[in-house]
Amino acid sequence: MLLAFDTATPAVTVALHDGERVVASCTKVDARRHGELLAPGITAVLDEAWVPRQDITAVAVGVGPGPFTGLRVGVVTARTLALALDIPVHGVCSLDVLAAQAVQDGAVDRAFVVATDARRKEVYWAAYDERGARIGDPSVSRPVDIATDAPVVGSGAVLYPDAFPRAAGPELPDARVLAQVVTEERVELLDPEPLYLRRPDAATPGKTKPVS
Repeated sequence: MLLAFDTATPAVTVALHDGERVVASCTKVDARRHGELLAPGITAVLDEAWVPRQDITAVAVGVGPGPFTGLRVGVVTARTLALALDIPVHGVCSLDVLAAQAVQDGAVDRAFVVATDARRKEVYWAAYDERGARIGDPSVSRPVDIATDAPVVGSGAVLYPDAFPRAAGPELPDARVLAQVVTEERVELLDPEPLYLRRPDAATPGKTKPVS
């Protein structure tokens, strides 16, 4: 049993795959409640499939890129579960999941871009060929700097239509697709380390200056 989940976007999405098909899934969208929604989502899919936690044989987790807090919730949970159950954990670029879903759904038929919200009026993005294979590493940029007429999958196209006029495919990743591509070995597996691409907004305060 493969347990898959992703918290790199506003979606908290969880799925359970038995080696042949997805047997249960749960998705909630709330950009501020990743920590509250993930554990109940995992419990819900296990209960729906009547699978005890001890029957999970591997974990797959979206490692971003994504905002610091939400992404950390998923990666830490995946690593904790893997350690507690003594099972492997596989990281997958969340942009790759969106790309695979777009190709699988027939939403794209040529080279395309996946772009998701990075806040600060920027997007996380990567380019893909018509088969969904990533070209280069994920990056973070201002939409105007990577404006394109190619199809753009992900929420970036909805947020910045002037830069990305050809919105295509899903806006948010789906753990059902994550589980499928890992099971079918159709995606690059990564270490379960978050792809932040930039430093978090919160920072340790610097040394205070003496009051004169």
